[in-house]
Amino acid sequence: MSDSPAATTIEVLEEKPSTVHALGHVDQYLAIGKESGASDIHLSVNIPPTWRRFGTLEPIWLQADKLSAADTEHLAMGFLNEAQKKLLQERGDVDFAYTNEAGRYRTSVVRHRLGYDLVFRIIQTNVRTMDDLSLPPQLKMLTQYQNGLVLVTGSVGSGKSTTLAALVEEVNRTRHEHIITLEDPIEYLFTPQGCQVNQREVHTHTESFGAALRGALREDPDVIMVGEMRDLETISLAITASETGHLVLGTLHTANAARTLDRLLDVFPVDQREQIRIMVSESLRGIVSQQLVPRADGAGRALAIEVLMNTPAVANVIREAKTFMLPGIIQTGKKLGMQLMDDSLATLYRAGAITADEAVSRSEDKQVMKQLCGTL
Repeated sequence: MSDSPAATTIEVLEEKPSTVHALGHVDQYLAIGKESGASDIHLSVNIPPTWRRFGTLEPIWLQADKLSAADTEHLAMGFLNEAQKKLLQERGDVDFAYTNEAGRYRTSVVRHRLGYDLVFRIIQTNVRTMDDLSLPPQLKMLTQYQNGLVLVTGSVGSGKSTTLAALVEEVNRTRHEHIITLEDPIEYLFTPQGCQVNQREVHTHTESFGAALRGALREDPDVIMVGEMRDLETISLAITASETGHLVLGTLHTANAARTLDRLLDVFPVDQREQIRIMVSESLRGIVSQQLVPRADGAGRALAIEVLMNTPAVANVIREAKTFMLPGIIQTGKKLGMQLMDDSLATLYRAGAITADEAVSRSEDKQVMKQLCGTL
């Protein structure tokens, strides 16, 4: 049999040894993780090879040896190129998109007290449509605007990139325009359909999101997708672009609509916030906040989603800095396609998709959710 990493992986899977020793190359761990539906692979000193699967971090093999410092150094030096090795030695960490025959991976290698730590996020490069993901049909309305700001929010690993890619793909399928994506790294690969699609990777094709966004505004775009809005410059440019005739789709690491707007506004100096509130109240089209909740049957995760659509009432709340009133507006805006996160969690619980414990732990109003689930 071949000595390639893929071939060795097959041998390991077939033999199912009582003790699994350290494998020789990161590609072998990545192949196993991808085949098994894992989202992340962790290779760290003094723990066995570990993956995050269906949201849970656990050893890949219960009988696996713990990785030594020599093991993780060998794995790191076995796939990093010379430039990445130099950066790792100088800075102590390196982040990049790694590609092999099996796929693409968002990769982080860091040096710490015990040695090297390697973490890989497995990137699913095949774009799924909004229908494939069973996203609420009202979200398609957000892809039909000629300008404005659409935000997809949630914690790390909540599926933001997948939802954002589905929104971009809906534009790609239904419109005839120019889409520019700015990502770190490029994850989903879009095949132009009705649209011209250009994808740029931060640190590979441009130095930062801000620099890429400034450049994008000179490239005659209709739709701009910003993979992460994490600093004042990027957020400011995104809001300006949404006001000047572009549809901007972006992400933030926030849990719900109210916190999203607070985060969006709080990055600005106090003396600018009133003007920014007015700009956002006019340019915002919608906010989609989401969580991926482990299913009750253990077979994957279920999507819980909060949806805010901009209405005159929402715009007024933003202008007056009364975002605490948004849950009430969402609650009364169900006919417009709005939905609170707690309502989504309750629907999943009633359908038997998630457990009462998960519904309660992830809800905003835990007392109400406990009553609903009958756990009081």
